[in-house]
Amino acid sequence: MGKVKLLLDVIGDLRSLADSLQAVADAVAYSDAAGAEMTTTKEPEETGKAGKTGKAAAKNTAKKEAKAAKQEPEEKPLTLEEVRAVLAEKSRSGHTEEVRELLAKHGADKLSEIDPAEYPALLAEAEVL
Repeated sequence: MGKVKLLLDVIGDLRSLADSLQAVADAVAYSDAAGAEMTTTKEPEETGKAGKTGKAAAKNTAKKEAKAAKQEPEEKPLTLEEVRAVLAEKSRSGHTEEVRELLAKHGADKLSEIDPAEYPALLAEAEVL
């Protein structure tokens, strides 16, 4: 039984690590998109000094804007795994009973029984713990 508990702890830690890595990746993607936006804004002035025609500068700017638009993070609906990771972390930090109460408040004994449409509200309530 001790080995199973240890493996479950390792799995929980791996999920937490994955969530942290995802947050870092999102932050990097967001900062890259913001940096590309700043570059796009400054680009026409620099190309004008280099002697490019207005048409070429506009084409170059349009390409960069399209690239920046692709890099912007889209709002994704919360997944079961994301909510589970947050609730597991709260439970590990001593809020197990409060997590159970939140699940009961949303009409379920287990997280998998909760409607995905309620995930944002559940996550917001869990963040308060």
